[in-house]
Amino acid sequence: MAKVLVLYYSSYGHIETMAKAVAEGAESAGASVDIKRAPETAPREVVEAAHFKTDHPYPECDPMELPNYDAIIIGVPTRFGNMCSQMQAFWDRTGPLWAKGALVGKVGGAFSSSASQHGGNEATLLSAHKTLLHQGLIVVGLPYAFAGQMNMDEIVGGSPYGATTIAKGDGSRMPSEIELDGARFQGRHIAEIAAKVAA
Repeated sequence: MAKVLVLYYSSYGHIETMAKAVAEGAESAGASVDIKRAPETAPREVVEAAHFKTDHPYPECDPMELPNYDAIIIGVPTRFGNMCSQMQAFWDRTGPLWAKGALVGKVGGAFSSSASQHGGNEATLLSAHKTLLHQGLIVVGLPYAFAGQMNMDEIVGGSPYGATTIAKGDGSRMPSEIELDGARFQGRHIAEIAAKVAA
C-alpha cells in the first residue's frame, strides 16, 4: 500500500477543495493518504486585509516529513505563472533532503488554480514540476485518459501536466464536478504508480 501526501496551499479554499478530491482518488486506489498544508508566510495584516481563509481543517507540514511518503502531490494557486510564495518557501527549506537524495525515486505530481482560463495554470504546474524533478521525484500528470479535460461544452480546467481549476477574478467560482473528477483521477493514477514503484 502506497503512502501518499497531498500537500497544498490555499488562500481562498479552491485548492483545499481540489486537495480533498485528489486524496479521495488516491484512497480509492488503496493508498494511505495524509492531507497537509504549507505554512502561511504572509504577514497577519495582509492575511486579514485580503480575507484569506484561516479556518484550516488540515495540519501544517514540516518539510522533514516528506521522506515518510511514497508519493507527494502538491496543490498550488498560480502567482504570475509560478507557484505561490508560500509553497516555494516550503520547498526552499528542503535543502537537507536534497543534499541526501532523500526524495529520489518517489512519485510526485501537482495541481493548481488560476483566476481565468489562461491565467497561468500550465506554467504553474511546470514550475512545480521543476522543483519535484530537482528533488529526484518521478513526475506524473493528468493523462488524456481522463477525457473530462477535453470537454468543450463548458468552461473546464485540466491539463496533461495536472488537474486544474478556474476560480474567476473575484474567486466566486469553486471547482466544478469535472475538475474535481480530474483531481480524483490524478490522485488515483499517482497512487497506483507509487504502489508499483514501492513494490
